[in-house]
Amino acid sequence: MAFLSTLSHAVGATAAALKFSETSFDGELNSLLSSFSSSVCFMGSPLTSYPSTFPGSNFTAKKGLVVYSKRISGLEEAIRIRREREFQTSTTSQRRPPLRRGKVSQRLPVPDHIPKPPYLGTNLLPEISKEYQIHDSEGISRMRAAGELAARVLDYAGTLVRPSVTTNEIDKAVHQMIIDAGAYPSPLGYGGFPKSVCTSVNECMCHGIPDSRQLQDGDIINIDVTVYLNGYHGDTSKTFFCGNVSDAVKRLVKVTEECLHKGIAVCKDGALYRKIGKRISEHAEKFGYGVVDRFVGHGVGTVFHSEPLIFHHRNEKSGFMVEGQTFTIEPILTLGSTDCITWEDNWTTLTADGSPAAQFEHTILITKTGAEILTKV
Repeated sequence: MAFLSTLSHAVGATAAALKFSETSFDGELNSLLSSFSSSVCFMGSPLTSYPSTFPGSNFTAKKGLVVYSKRISGLEEAIRIRREREFQTSTTSQRRPPLRRGKVSQRLPVPDHIPKPPYLGTNLLPEISKEYQIHDSEGISRMRAAGELAARVLDYAGTLVRPSVTTNEIDKAVHQMIIDAGAYPSPLGYGGFPKSVCTSVNECMCHGIPDSRQLQDGDIINIDVTVYLNGYHGDTSKTFFCGNVSDAVKRLVKVTEECLHKGIAVCKDGALYRKIGKRISEHAEKFGYGVVDRFVGHGVGTVFHSEPLIFHHRNEKSGFMVEGQTFTIEPILTLGSTDCITWEDNWTTLTADGSPAAQFEHTILITKTGAEILTKV
């Protein structure tokens, strides 16, 4: 569960040359590509408040503004624009109104006999633990049990997704299944979060609070489940389709899941953490999608959120993975801007331009030769 956020400080990075995986281009893409072929495109955002000239170019930022940017090829920019146009021309997407908050019901009770995590009793967000969570054989066994339960709960939650169902109903069903298993729903009460699961619909990047809003035909919804079982957290999420979803959004969801597995594929004892973000970014850029850099994966185990923080975009993070270590990988991709806004509830975070966002997440265990997915059904 991406309850953590961070800002990227990696600037001026040059993207590697990428080969587009599709075998053919339509006329629109060829036209776009030709318009970019003779120039270099830059994408960037203001990070500081000092005047500057961008290194290696004749562009001077306005007074009081520095623009840091990532160099991208004309091909990547052309693909990105085509994806945005595909979404904008979708009749389903054009009819969809912006996400609005519904009524949030009272938090559900948890029986006294179920062990509770230590962060309950305060609405303050716990600090990120600096301790890397590396487990012995007993700890690994408990992590597997927590991960297996989280995966089963998420799989069940997905069967509830259909038009007219409210996210509050999904929360209630998830809550009941978790406590019936003798576990605690980890989000409930974490930093004051009022529900047992996160339900992020359409343009909601993450941390959506279940409420009275009914799901609509054509929606997508990320359901983020974390359970606390026998002193260990298992954390996973998946984006589901509700009814008839547009092809453009289906593709976004598919590529996001592929990015998760490409990130997992580079993991093993001794591998550098930064390889995860590199591999995810490479794949996302082939399809013109943005990778959100504000929200990160994290160590998970007896503590809900700890080091290492896992960046899903290109970065220069130091450090390497260790056998027996557990953490999450949970990339968020968008069809448009990766900028975000957060509602007054301090949780619900949406894309700034209202474009759809998708996310997938697994908890993994680092092994000598690879990574074991602990939250796989």
